[in-house]
Parts: sequence; structure tokens; C-alpha cells
Amino acid sequence: MSAPDGSPVGAERSIGQLVAAATAEMSALVHDEIALAKAQLKKDVTRGGIAGALTTAAGAMLLFSLPMLNFALAYGIRTWSGGWNLGWCFLLSFAANVLIALLLLLVGLVFFKKAKKGKGPQKVAASMKQTAGVLQNAKPRPRPQTPALEDRAPQAIEAVARSSS
Repeated sequence: MSAPDGSPVGAERSIGQLVAAATAEMSALVHDEIALAKAQLKKDVTRGGIAGALTTAAGAMLLFSLPMLNFALAYGIRTWSGGWNLGWCFLLSFAANVLIALLLLLVGLVFFKKAKKGKGPQKVAASMKQTAGVLQNAKPRPRPQTPALEDRAPQAIEAVARSSS
């Protein structure tokens, strides 16, 4: 069996191997965070596009269908009502078109709110800041600090000098 970096299990890894493994894992983490941000941003842009399309459809329907629908609906109301005034019939047909346009507009606003609430990139940025904070506070196993050369006893310095000569 071997560790992820290919070294045998149980064998001590060198500092270089540990640094390389940590660097590779950090790189993978950053790439995953970026991919997550892209996916969430794509979702928000899609919602915004749908909202824009529905709002545009509401406006286009109100603009282009009003004359034809008003005439057809007004004459239909006049026929079904048994002879109401034609002005009232046109007013009722206009009100029906406005209600349909408002319904489409409300659906579009719901999608706008969903796109606005979808704070994908902000969530990922907060997650990355949290990861960076954890990594900044993480410390490797502390090494025993050796006193500076000037702080050492002169006998120890002489002993080392004699043994090396």
C-alpha cells in the first residue's frame, strides 16, 4: 500500500514531499472553489436572463396584442352581453390585457428576486476567506528553538570547536 504521493505507508516523508503534497492540495482546493463560484454565478445569470426574458415578453404582449385583442374581446363582450355600449366593451378588453401583463411582470419579478438573492460568489468568497484564515493560523509542529550563538555557554562553543578540528 502507498500514500497518495506514492511513498510507502509508514515511511517518513521528507519536508519537500510534505510541502509538495500541501501545495498540490491547496491548488486543488483553489481550483474547486473557483469552479464552485463559476457554477453559482452561471445559475444567477441564468435566473437573471429568464427574468429579463419574461419581463420583455410582458411588455411585448401588452404592446403588440392590445389592438387585436381589444377589438376581438370588445366585440365578443358586446355580442355576449346583448348589446352593451361598445366603449365599455373596449375598456373591459383593455383591463383583461393589463391583468395578463401584470401577471407576467410578477413572475418576472420573482425571478429577479431569486437572482438577486443568489449570492453564490459572495458565499464562495467568504468560504475562501475562512479557509485562508484557518491556514494562516495553522502552524507546523514547533521546532525546539536553539539559543543564539551568543547566548550559548562558552564551554559548549569550545567543545564543538575542539571536536570539529
